[in-house]
Amino acid sequence: MNTENIQLYFAPMEGVAGYLYRNTYNEIFSGIDKYFAPFISTSPNGIRRLKEFKDVLPENNKGINLVPQLLSNNANDFISAIEELAGLGYEEVNINIGCPSGTVISKGKGAGFLGDLDGLDRFFDEIFNNTYDKYNMKISVKTRVGLYDEDMWHDILEIYNRYPISELIIHPRTREDLYKKPVRYNTFEYATENTDLKLCYNGDVFTKAAYKSICERFDGINAIMLGRGILKNPCLPQMIKEDKEIEADKIFEFHDKIYERYKDYMSGEVPVLFKMKEIWLYMQESFENSEKMIKKIKKSKNLHEYEKIIQEMKEEYIEKI
Repeated sequence: MNTENIQLYFAPMEGVAGYLYRNTYNEIFSGIDKYFAPFISTSPNGIRRLKEFKDVLPENNKGINLVPQLLSNNANDFISAIEELAGLGYEEVNINIGCPSGTVISKGKGAGFLGDLDGLDRFFDEIFNNTYDKYNMKISVKTRVGLYDEDMWHDILEIYNRYPISELIIHPRTREDLYKKPVRYNTFEYATENTDLKLCYNGDVFTKAAYKSICERFDGINAIMLGRGILKNPCLPQMIKEDKEIEADKIFEFHDKIYERYKDYMSGEVPVLFKMKEIWLYMQESFENSEKMIKKIKKSKNLHEYEKIIQEMKEEYIEKI
């Protein structure tokens, strides 16, 4: 299958892939066609959280094709946020109907919205009638295929088919599946056969082989969204598009830049150390037999200790991969 026209998207990874991470990643690695920002919770007064607002400011995302994501189940709140984002120059927003977090679900948002299909339909009807022409804003959707099971997927897709959604990004799991249960490939296949919307696949694409398998299985998809796959192996998009191998020197170059930026941005050693440990929870999978080094990182108590361990890793891996 010809995969040249399939785009690669960077998933909205809450808590990890903010603008500092995105900018640094984009400077070091190639292959990503579009970035999606972690969700912004809408409110009657628009975007109120300074952290969320800073994350999507154009000056903090120069040279990045960024799509803000909104978490909402209230059409008026959503439209208020759309107005602000249009004022910042954005031409596309994404609706989060996939987040499986318990705190999000309890508010009937994210994947929790799939438990109220009548409400979901009214929401779409109102936002498209009030924003689509007024702001010339593309609206894409990131969704799961159900709340508790996949039995309602055909009804959910029927709702999406009624509206001019610019792209439907499907993570083929239910909310109850979280990220642990197997991907329900049959639900994505159903979508390929029962919608004319542009489709993007999202879910468990951790290797180039997995990417090829999805492309071969689902002919005609528009894009594939990578999330944890990039966090685990930052070289993955280049491996897919440029047929490269893992490049340890690039991973450490990325590490060094993001480390310095976190030190400049955050106050005190503790939050910086916590952030770097979080990154290594994923990125350790880029390095074979790294268990002892990662254990040392987890136990490190200050940045001096941490830096010594990173130097050991560089000496161990840069020439080996």
